[in-house]
Amino acid sequence: MTEDLLPLAPIAFAAALVYGLTGFGSALVAIPLATHFVPLPFALAVFVLLDLANTLRLGFQAPKSIDRAEWWRIALLIPFGTLLGVTVLVRLPRSGTMLALGAFVVVFALYSLVARGPRATVRRGWAYVAGFAGGVSSALFGAGGPPYVIYLSHRVLTKDAFRATLSAVIGVSVTTRLIALFAIGAMSEPRVWIAALIALPAAWLGMSLAARAFARIGREALLRVIAVLLLASGAGLIVRALG
Repeated sequence: MTEDLLPLAPIAFAAALVYGLTGFGSALVAIPLATHFVPLPFALAVFVLLDLANTLRLGFQAPKSIDRAEWWRIALLIPFGTLLGVTVLVRLPRSGTMLALGAFVVVFALYSLVARGPRATVRRGWAYVAGFAGGVSSALFGAGGPPYVIYLSHRVLTKDAFRATLSAVIGVSVTTRLIALFAIGAMSEPRVWIAALIALPAAWLGMSLAARAFARIGREALLRVIAVLLLASGAGLIVRALG
């Protein structure tokens, strides 16, 4: 039966819309919502496939806007962080993982809401920290974006360069996470692939609408709206885990 997988389609649409506009945030939107309908490991497996499809689509839109030096510095330590994250993932109980995910989402949402005005430029060495931390959170929560976003938002990048570079980094993160999930057997269930196929048309519709809206919306305003939604979603996960 596939009826229980249908709620993943509108979630995939919303996540892809956010990702297409900002270059990140797909998993931060999708995973907390999807875990209300399916187990966390199942949600991670489904949305890593959708993330890869969306990343490939977005990556072909503006490859010349990618800051390759920033991309390389961040990408270098992503595999090492992913390895640590997967090790933790297979050892944590489900309630603990859900609580950690909720806390992670809430912290990032609060950071996004509190940040005001121009952000100070940080040194490029922090890219390696962002890469490692993003690898850990990508494997553990399906959401490597926040460390990358926090670092790149403190570098001097145009709106196009920010989204393109972030998307390229997410591509490395998603690919590494997919390999790790294959290694632990999370991709072996046929329903994972069925769910991804069901949700893919909705995800690409979201990407198409995002491409049209990207030039018309301010990134900062959009991120604040997303932060409010994430705050509510993360708080709901914490309540469920504690209950």
